[in-house]
Order: sequence, then C-alpha cells, then structure tokens
Amino acid sequence: MTGAADSVRVAVVWVPDFPVLACGAQDGGPVAVAHRGAVVACSASARAAGVRRHMRLRTAQARCPGLRVVERDLAAEVRLFEQVVHRVEAEVVPRLEVIRPGLLAAPARGAARYWGGERQLSVRLVGTVAELGLPARAGIADSTFVAALAARRGDGVVVAPAGGDAAFLSPYPVGVLGVPRLSELLRQLGMRTVGDFARLPAGRVAERLGTEGIGAHRVARGEAARPVSATTAVQHHTVRRLFEVAEEQLEAVVFVAVALADELHERLAAAGVVCGRVEAAVETADGRILTRIFRHEGRLPSRAVAERVRGVLAARSETGLLDAGDGEPGIRRLSLCPDGIVPDSGSQGAFDGERDTPVEVERAAARVQAVLGHRAVTRIVEVGGRGPGDRIRLVPVGDVPDDGAGTEGGPWPGLLPAPHPAAVYPVRRPARLTGADGASVGVAGRLELSAERAFLSVEPALLSVDGRRPAGVNGWAGPWPVLERWWARADGRRVARMQVTTDDGHAWLLLVDRSRWWVEAHYG
Repeated sequence: MTGAADSVRVAVVWVPDFPVLACGAQDGGPVAVAHRGAVVACSASARAAGVRRHMRLRTAQARCPGLRVVERDLAAEVRLFEQVVHRVEAEVVPRLEVIRPGLLAAPARGAARYWGGERQLSVRLVGTVAELGLPARAGIADSTFVAALAARRGDGVVVAPAGGDAAFLSPYPVGVLGVPRLSELLRQLGMRTVGDFARLPAGRVAERLGTEGIGAHRVARGEAARPVSATTAVQHHTVRRLFEVAEEQLEAVVFVAVALADELHERLAAAGVVCGRVEAAVETADGRILTRIFRHEGRLPSRAVAERVRGVLAARSETGLLDAGDGEPGIRRLSLCPDGIVPDSGSQGAFDGERDTPVEVERAAARVQAVLGHRAVTRIVEVGGRGPGDRIRLVPVGDVPDDGAGTEGGPWPGLLPAPHPAAVYPVRRPARLTGADGASVGVAGRLELSAERAFLSVEPALLSVDGRRPAGVNGWAGPWPVLERWWARADGRRVARMQVTTDDGHAWLLLVDRSRWWVEAHYG
C-alpha cells in the first residue's frame, strides 16, 4: 500500500448537478436532464421526489408528475465548464485534467505547498469556482477515485489523510467500485462493503475474478487501479498536424482531430498499450499554445476526442481567447499526446453489444461519422417497451448506452407477444379497416370490433394501407389494449393493437388510436 511519505496527492473539484446548471434550468423546480430516454442528471427537488440518474424518463415522470425534462446539450456543458477550467488553471493550479464537464482533477502536492496546505488549497478551489456563480465541492486523497468520493461526501471540503484511501473506502458499499457484475457477485458472497472485499487475498482475487476484479481490488485496498506505466516514450506516440495556412474554420480543425485520433489509436495498438488521458494542444498563428487534458480510459472513440476539441475551441473562441489581436488569426498546429500509458489488457468492442468488434469496423465507422456526422452510423440496443418500435434504440457507434439501455424485462402490460414483425416502420402509415358494407370498423370500450357510430359487433372485411391496393381480410388476432402514461392527464393515451392477415399474402400489425387506424409493422 502506498505510504503517506510517497503518496501522490490528487485534488478533485466537483460542481453538483452541472448538466442542470448548463442547460439554464436554475429556477428551483424539479428538472431532469435527459439523453436517449434516460435521466443523466436532475435537480435537488427532483431527487427529493424520487428521481434518480440512469432512471427511464417514464419512471421519473411517474414519480414526479411536475418534472420538467430538458434534452442534454453536451456542447453547452463543455463550453460552460471550459470557463471554470480556465479560471482555476489561471488562478489556482496550472495543470488540470478534465474528467468530464462538472468534474476536474489536479495534482495537489505542489499547489498545496504554495497555498499553505491541502485544506487551504481546497478552500481556494471552491472559492474560485464560486466566483463564477457555480456551487462547488472539493476533495483531496491519494487517488482521483477517492478524491472524487471525498468531494461528494461533504458540503464543501473533505481531505482524506495521506495513505488512508483504504480506510476511507472501507465503509462504502461495493457498488461504488463501478463494476456492476462484480458488485452483484460480491453481494451474493456476503461481502457488502469495500472493506470486506479489500480483505480478500490478492492471489485468490486474481484466480477467480480476472483483470477486472484485480483492478477493483487494487482500488479497494487504496492502491493505484492501473499497473505500472509501460516503459514507452510518450513522444513516440504523439501525433501532430501542421496547417500550411493557418486554419480559421472550426469544422476543418475538428475534421483533422478525428484523423489524428485514428492515427493515435493505431500507434498505441501497434505498441500494445493504451492511455489513460489525452492532451490536446493547439498552437495559434501568433505563437500561443493552448492545452487541455481529457480522460481517455483506454479507447475514447475518435469522434469523441474531436468533439472535446471542438467544445474547448468553441468556448475559447466565444470568450475571445483565440482572437489574434494585431497578429495573424487562425490555428497553425494541432497535436494529441497520450498520457498515462499502460499495457493493453484487452477490451470488448461495443458495436454489436456482445461480440468483440473488429478494429477495422470501428475505424471504418469512425471515418463515415467524421464525414456524415456522429449519428450517421448506429447500432441497435434492445430496451423495454410494449410496441415493436419502442423496444429498440439506435445508439451511435462509439457511444456507450446508458445503464438503463439494456433489455428490460418489465413488467410491460400490453406487451406485444411473439412472433415479432419483420419490418417496423419509423413513421406509422395510415390505414383503414372496413366491414363488408364499407363502414369503418372501430374498437369498442369492451375491446370488441364494432361498426363506427353504430356500436354493433362487426367483422373486418377489407384493409386499405396507405400506398397499397385494398386487400380482403382473411384472419385477425386481438385487439390488445394498451394504457400508456395513465398518470398524466394531458399525455396519457389508450390504444389497441391488432394483427391482421390479408388475402394477398401479407400480415400487418395495426394500431388504433383515437378511432384512427395505423400500420406499425409488417410481418412479411
């Protein structure tokens, strides 16, 4: 275990509910910031009503009917947090690592000596952020992980004693380690706290739990989560691009950043290493050098690296930091330098969600995304839902879906039974279901097919689908009722689904909503 004498101290600054602050939702009401149908952050009043991060929006709105939902704007978060980073960098510590918007880390030893101690450094960090009108908390410990937990523990400043990371972590539940499958297994084995896990022999953990378990066990014991850095010169992997003519267009610089990130991945892979951070350095035409460090965690997608570069440049451009004054405008050089290089222990690709993705596929997808946009290449993630269109989500390649984006078993009253349709229409197609006399067929309150306005039981005879010729109905199943969002008077709806086969050999999934028929899917 790292001793107090040689420990490397880390300071972390955390701005609580930063996505909520970045979207301007500061009126005190219950607010949730959502991304791809799940909550990524929420206000204090929303938490008091039972809303939590990673919760599905439907569940959150059920717990808090007055919840205001705002779509996440990551670019706005990066721009706003860049102001915080620049202020802290200029006034407190000269070198920072941006973990994510709202959370930054910095080496604490030298800065603590300058400001008179670790607690004084923490107070200075919190006060500097507060000058920008943002709440902040600070924590200092031997590792970034423990320092972040320390910042979250108190209302202002928490300093973990040197060499005391293991004792600090000991009472926390094992779920704090961030490895869901491992946490579930440990709880089944009767180990509820990090301290229980830390007391296991390291050799047994390596035998039974593999690389993932070894890393978590090192964290639990207060040691560095990563092995010793590989003896590979960082400069050999740094990638640079010199613009012959100073580039003034932001999009052109972002495009080059994607290509440089691809090249960086190739160099690291050829050496059998990965990096924990990436430093992006921009040299302006008038000779200034602007740098920013981003956490990388093994393999940040190329487009994600470029988007972070875009956010930082956009923020500095808005604040005038890229203005050349009397000098030549534009950017002369862009470089990406890996930091925290360690041996590559292997990783699982996220293209299809189950099998390892070939590196060539990831690179091809990244190049297409660089040309056509981040959402041009997507993969299917199964989620919970009743209708066929509700049960899948398209996630851009390179993005990690929210924790709630896995298969959700329910309960889902009104769930469509198997067999599942062969094709689901992104936009429902209008249809008309009529009886033998040509009158429209509807669904009565007792889920019986009835003639429109006559409320008499009737059998469907003809189905007309938009864009196709009418066809005779030779079989049907249903209707099955679905009551959605019953708690919301304005947004709730009552619909019914029905499977219909026609004499031209087709089978359809129909939905009736407010007496109108729609085609949701086609069975073949």
